[in-house]
Amino acid sequence: MSKNVKTIKELADELGTNKTRISRIINKNSIPTQKIKNKIVLEDNSVSLIRQYFKNETQQQNETQQQNETQQQNETQQQNETQQQNETQQQNETQQQNETQQQNETQQQNETQQQNEAQQQNETQQQNETQQQNEAQQQNETVSILRTELDKAHSHIEKLSNLLDQQQRLALQDKKLLEEYKAENDSLKPLKMPTADTKEEQVNSQPKEEVKALKFEIRALQEELNKQKIHSQEEREKLKAELTTPKKWYQFWK
Repeated sequence: MSKNVKTIKELADELGTNKTRISRIINKNSIPTQKIKNKIVLEDNSVSLIRQYFKNETQQQNETQQQNETQQQNETQQQNETQQQNETQQQNETQQQNETQQQNETQQQNETQQQNEAQQQNETQQQNETQQQNEAQQQNETVSILRTELDKAHSHIEKLSNLLDQQQRLALQDKKLLEEYKAENDSLKPLKMPTADTKEEQVNSQPKEEVKALKFEIRALQEELNKQKIHSQEEREKLKAELTTPKKWYQFWK
């Protein structure tokens, strides 16, 4: 081969490419070629043009590749940013949902607590009202019992008063009877004063049975009066003790 010409393969090896690319540059840019011994050869001018086109094409490819890489990096960065934004948004939404859920739970707890407090207040109020009603009922029952006891005491006092009146009338009657006996006895003494001469005769003539009976009757009347006085005094002390002794409340419910 001549030093001034090169084959397509030689030029492809020199440029570090393949024959197909060199042939495409030749056809695309209509670069002149020669054919020597059934081989296509390139002169210096054609080689220079092919080198220039190859350089431009390679530079363009590099720039395109760089642009593609930059674009890919930008797209990747944008995807990452978008993904990060989506993750941040998702985190914010999750956090907001959690806060909303927590607020709802707190509100529900507060409402439940308020309901429990209101229910407890109602139960306490109801218990207080029930207790007041029970106390009022108990007081009414106590007043009723006291009135009954008071009525009984009045009735007892009235009976005792009647009994005392009867005893006093009996005592007056006994006293009157005793006085009549004494007056009769005194009136009989002057009439029957025995003389010294007839004393023994009068004594012997007086009926002993009548004297004994009179003495026995007088003694019986005195004893009855004493018994009535003692009984009247005991009844008065008993009544006084019943009226002055304080009643214990628990006795009313026994």
